[in-house]
Amino acid sequence: MFVHELKLMEPLEKKQLAYPFGVFAVQEILNRGGLSFEQPVTFLSGDNGTGKSTILEAIAVAYGINPEGGSQNFHFHTTESHSDLHESIRLVRKGNLPKTKFFLRSETYYNVASELEELARDPMEGDLAFASYGGKSLHTRSHGEGLLSIIENRFGKEGFYLLDEPEAGLATSRQYTLLQEIHRLVKAGSQLIIATHSPILMAYPNAAIYQFSEAGLEKLPLEETIAFQESKVFYDDPKRLLHYLLE
Repeated sequence: MFVHELKLMEPLEKKQLAYPFGVFAVQEILNRGGLSFEQPVTFLSGDNGTGKSTILEAIAVAYGINPEGGSQNFHFHTTESHSDLHESIRLVRKGNLPKTKFFLRSETYYNVASELEELARDPMEGDLAFASYGGKSLHTRSHGEGLLSIIENRFGKEGFYLLDEPEAGLATSRQYTLLQEIHRLVKAGSQLIIATHSPILMAYPNAAIYQFSEAGLEKLPLEETIAFQESKVFYDDPKRLLHYLLE
């Protein structure tokens, strides 16, 4: 693992309940004393608003990656929306440094694609800007196609990759493709931390799954996660659930 553990320093008392320290996931990690990354793939799961993306963003910034997404070489910004949580994070790192780092955010995918367009207009860069992203503009692809193109072409061996809800825009079959890509990267010595709602992705073998819920912060097997159980309720008997929801 390139990053073995995330430790959070206790905030000043006046900041305890202010954003981002008042975010549920942040409070739970503080209560736990940190978050360990013992497997090549770690998933952060839980309901909307629990703070998964806030944690992932803070890890990215603490590790020198652009908060809006991209690699360590991306320095663009559209809105200074990231929190100062990274200032209170300490990442426990051991061994070699990763050969590359990348933060792929579903919500800012468009911004990354637009930054590549700007780089391509540079006479010194030209079409080389697209070379590591499938050879053509990401704006000529759908969201899902472009996201997979980044992973398939830009992500390689011995890398450190943060993915925030990568299933957004992906058909079910494409989530299967993403599982195959995750496996390719693991076999090549990479580490991934992924915030997701997808039980398909969380099915990746031997992955660590941390769930943030009313029960607190738990490390769970796939079958005990809310994402899996709620999906199972629907697929086991969709008519019954629809009757319950709509009647």
